Amino acid sequence: MAINRYRLKHLAKQGHRAARLTSHLLDKTDRLLGVILLGNNLLNTASATLVAVIIAMLFGQDELALLMGTICVTFAILIFSEITPKVIAAAYPERIALFASYILTPLLKIFYPVVWFINLFVSGLLILMRLKPKQSTVTQTISTEELKTLVLEGGHFIQKKHQSMLLNLFDLETVTVDDVIVPRSQVEAIDLMADDETIQAQLLTCHHTRLPVYRDRVDNIVGIIHMRKVLNLMKSGPITAASLEQIMQQPYFIPSGTPLFSQLQLFQESRSRKRIGLIVDEYGEWLGLVTIEDILEEIIGEFTTHAPTRTHIYQKQEDGSIIVEGSILLRDLNRKLSMQLPLSGPKTLNGLILEYLQDIPESGTGLNIAGYPMEIIQVKNQAVKTVRIHPVSVQTEQ
Repeated sequence: MAINRYRLKHLAKQGHRAARLTSHLLDKTDRLLGVILLGNNLLNTASATLVAVIIAMLFGQDELALLMGTICVTFAILIFSEITPKVIAAAYPERIALFASYILTPLLKIFYPVVWFINLFVSGLLILMRLKPKQSTVTQTISTEELKTLVLEGGHFIQKKHQSMLLNLFDLETVTVDDVIVPRSQVEAIDLMADDETIQAQLLTCHHTRLPVYRDRVDNIVGIIHMRKVLNLMKSGPITAASLEQIMQQPYFIPSGTPLFSQLQLFQESRSRKRIGLIVDEYGEWLGLVTIEDILEEIIGEFTTHAPTRTHIYQKQEDGSIIVEGSILLRDLNRKLSMQLPLSGPKTLNGLILEYLQDIPESGTGLNIAGYPMEIIQVKNQAVKTVRIHPVSVQTEQ
């Protein structure tokens, strides 16, 4: 009963005969217990009866001799029949179980009628008690938290990096696109209503391979352009708004709150191989964007380069404090600085501070959130622009 069922299943798939016999026995737990306990109790009862007969023959009806015999046989049964075998089997379940399967399998065939008869009464009793035991523990489902525990417990066999990737993969069901969003204020976009010189200058200095395109208002996204197509277009002459409209793709919109795992599957199943999506709320307002690279980074960690405008998002000071932007995502902040800020509410540090204070703060305001002392350095446009986080044994990633 203590054997690792998954290890057993693996051995059975490899053609291990003893593993197959053991799996077959464990598939019918009631029959297995029936034949084990039948033999166990039969021998225990027989040994007790035999001792009683021997004492009666040697000492007659001496009550003291019967008492001592009872104590001795109980002690012998506990040591040699119950505790010692079970401790050994619990310590070496695989070795004992595989060996015992060769003995228990024929015994079960021989005593099957007796076992069936006994289990008939057991089943009736369980029905009266309204109990329905599972036939096999192998079929029991494992929750996500239990899988995480298995991964953490398997640290000797799984490299730390791989362990982190597996744990991140489990989190994809609970993390949404809002947790990895690039806010609209940080997105580079092309305005088709701008003059041609402005458009060309923006294309020549952009830091991304894909850019959203809007008309007149940034809320009015009309397409996505790929810089590779723009470079091909440059061969035929200057870039204009009209030429961009010919090469832009239809925008791909993603509802806010979509789980990352579901969105990763949608990216994979997209016929046009979409790699970027625009996140919209329930009112259709554009909140920001997410790329397939952002989702992959949630699994394997950072591997892409960021725009130069985002390289100074963390500034470590001489006193050990760290200056960060208010627009930083809390998940990134927790991962980069090994912090544990709450993730159940707002997604950005600015949102967390505003929720905590219930007001728009002034520069110089100090506060403490989840045990982390902070100081607001700059507030701009009713939002916290920069924040100083004081050290609480926090080290940034190098």
